[in-house]
Amino acid sequence: MLDDSRLSPREQQIAKSYAAGCNYQEIAANLHIAPSTVRTHLATIYRKLEVSSKVDLANRLNGQGPVPQDQVDHAAIISELALSLEEALSREKALSEVLRIIGASRGDLGLVMPAILRHALDLCDAEFGILFEYRGKKQFQASFTLGIPAAFQRWLDESGIFSASDQTGLGRMVASRTTVNIMDVKSEAIYRTDDPLRFATADLGGARSFVAIPMLAADQLVGAFTVYRQSVRPFSEDSLRLAEIFAAQSVIALENARLMSDSGHPQ
Repeated sequence: MLDDSRLSPREQQIAKSYAAGCNYQEIAANLHIAPSTVRTHLATIYRKLEVSSKVDLANRLNGQGPVPQDQVDHAAIISELALSLEEALSREKALSEVLRIIGASRGDLGLVMPAILRHALDLCDAEFGILFEYRGKKQFQASFTLGIPAAFQRWLDESGIFSASDQTGLGRMVASRTTVNIMDVKSEAIYRTDDPLRFATADLGGARSFVAIPMLAADQLVGAFTVYRQSVRPFSEDSLRLAEIFAAQSVIALENARLMSDSGHPQ
């Protein structure tokens, strides 16, 4: 077996979980840390063990020696490139899986939407997500949620269809029909008012960084795809692009369900 002295106890936990097939989100949930922290640890693990893939990591944990490297001085670059490649492959796999589920779902949104949210949270390093359906006149209803704190979920259930004021992320998204990326929901002036949605988001949900993506079908707003982080970690451009892709897949799923319903086809 590997000489564990090179890794801290936390690094050993993360290395073993990742090599066993767990993703960032699963490891983060088990260890009560942020997914981005998992990635930081993995970059360190890759450098310490001189590995460049998940397979190499598993082999090193099983006692095999390091693969000879011609450019050991570039270990940091190698580890970063290796993780970036694995993340790109994970994105491709997730998107393919979502498309497969949509194609096989026969309009069953209860099957599709949780899968979309699960992959979005994993790839965007977010703690929870909500798919809101738009009811017109700045009114929304939370139709699907994943990972949401119980207090926030109760608020949404009790509120049913609710109005989003102009200053909220959802309200601004309705007006602009573009993605709204909020660095810290507690730093905005609306948090210091009695706005019920912002209170529920920040205090009941514990959200800090937040993004709301319009779901558009033929230029008509049909919903909002939202993901939340419970620490102040603004969403990068790469994360936004990923979330927008999942929002687009959600629109496809909603439209498929509508077409199935209109045709009288059993779901």
